Amino acid sequence: MSTRAELITPALLRTWQVPRDAEGKDDRGTVLVIGGARRTPGAALLSGRTALRAGAGRLTLAVAEPVAVACAVALPECGAVGLPEKAGRIEGAAAPAVLADDLATADVVVVGPGLDNAEDTAELLRAIVPGIPREAAVVLDAYALGVFRELGGIHGQLSGRLVLTPNRTEAALLLGREEVDDAAAAAAEIAAGYGAVVTSQGRITAPDGRAWEVPAGNPGLATSGSGDVLAGAVAGFLARGASPDQGACWGTYLHATAGDRLSSAKGPLSFLASELLEAMPQILAELTV
Repeated sequence: MSTRAELITPALLRTWQVPRDAEGKDDRGTVLVIGGARRTPGAALLSGRTALRAGAGRLTLAVAEPVAVACAVALPECGAVGLPEKAGRIEGAAAPAVLADDLATADVVVVGPGLDNAEDTAELLRAIVPGIPREAAVVLDAYALGVFRELGGIHGQLSGRLVLTPNRTEAALLLGREEVDDAAAAAAEIAAGYGAVVTSQGRITAPDGRAWEVPAGNPGLATSGSGDVLAGAVAGFLARGASPDQGACWGTYLHATAGDRLSSAKGPLSFLASELLEAMPQILAELTV
């Protein structure tokens, strides 16, 4: 049985502010997004750009080597690192050699946006997790969620600083089931089992059973790239110093509310995930007055 959730309202968020004081970009935190296979680099771009919109100070994209330069040109605010490939697939075991410095200086590591192979993703996670600083937060998205259950050896290393962003299919994979009937109960089980904050379908659940719900969101958010934007929004707030539950609540609210505003302006199924970023600054301004 799931816990009753507290509604996330503007009034709540105004009393639960994410740190805003910063003398320079280093004070706003560094986000490292690891993803972007050769065919899907846009997912990593969406996550990274959203992290900056949410207030992160620095961004590095680690993407497949053939698309790294293109990503750096498309998003000039980022640094870009090429992940080695073998036979056209990201070679996870080789990633630590090129990511050691970036992992060591990251405040938040996002893994998953744009990865397109389960085996490669599992290999990548096994290789990089030991190099992630103990004080850094971690956000897992997409294929990283699909393979995380089988990587029991690294669960304990991430417990307490982890945010998971599963849809229903990914929630079932995390629980080792074919499907989930009660999304709220499934999120609570995932949160407790993995020591993670879970944001799924507008509901945020902490490992201790606390839960929040965003009274916003619409079918238009079920579009390509939307989950990458959500992961990036959460990462941006974490970079600024939010706790995992706080960052997930702020990021989920921002994502869902931007979707509602675009639904009104462009139609319920006509807006693109990239357009969510354009609606976000005004929402943030309203929450920080």
